[in-house]
Amino acid sequence: MSIETGLKSVAMAVAPNGGRKTKLDHANLPLTATELAETGVRCREAGAAMIHVHVRKKDGSHLLDADAYREVMSAIRSRVGDNLVVQITSEALGVYTPAEQIAVVKETCPEAVSLALRELVPDASFEAAFADLLAWMAREGVLPQIILYDPSEAVVLADMQTRGLIPWRTIPVLFVLGRYTADQTSQPTDLLPFLATGIPRFKHWSVCAFGRHEAACVSAGALFGGNVRVGFENNTRLPDGAAASGNEDLVFAVAQTIQSLNYKLESGTDLRQRLIKLAS
Repeated sequence: MSIETGLKSVAMAVAPNGGRKTKLDHANLPLTATELAETGVRCREAGAAMIHVHVRKKDGSHLLDADAYREVMSAIRSRVGDNLVVQITSEALGVYTPAEQIAVVKETCPEAVSLALRELVPDASFEAAFADLLAWMAREGVLPQIILYDPSEAVVLADMQTRGLIPWRTIPVLFVLGRYTADQTSQPTDLLPFLATGIPRFKHWSVCAFGRHEAACVSAGALFGGNVRVGFENNTRLPDGAAASGNEDLVFAVAQTIQSLNYKLESGTDLRQRLIKLAS
């Protein structure tokens, strides 16, 4: 809730590239540090409060590397200052082990990082290492977001919280509506299982979706009390099905919808302060 206006507030994140798409999927997919910084400027102007970044090898394939992340973070900061929360990914994409994912987070020590529960805790034997990572993040002030692909994962995360493995009172999560598959098109109703009776609730949650109904899906999420993430990682189409020219078009389309519903868009500073308060 915005103290200044009394309006409900929503934080918008942009995921501009992901780890799978290439320039063949969209000519304006940002891959280099310079391209990601330029995208950050445009998306901030369109209404984004956070940028979720992936880095790539020279051949365009997925990469987890602290030096590459530091280069991108520096490039974005040089253009937008503190006006965007810069979140890196620890996503494995079937390439990296949980230990390698944890190592790059610690070596990078970013402002914020997304952590896919199913990747980092594929079974109970990985819980201790995951809990150790979260404890380290709490000490270093690294802001977490746990990626959940299925409501059952919310149950697992809540159980870990109950058993004292989560060092914060509450932890932000991202509900992913769908999967990384060819022609995946999410629907707003895909959110309902995450909000069903008996599924744990999280104080700060966001939603992302695949395909041309991305805007409808995340707008529904906002109406249910969540925050939103859009971008070329999951979708390159505008709500009418036309190709977006850049990530900022997707941000702007959803920003217009949210504001038309009398919601306030959070700034990067707003979001950072809210996340830090949750982590305190």
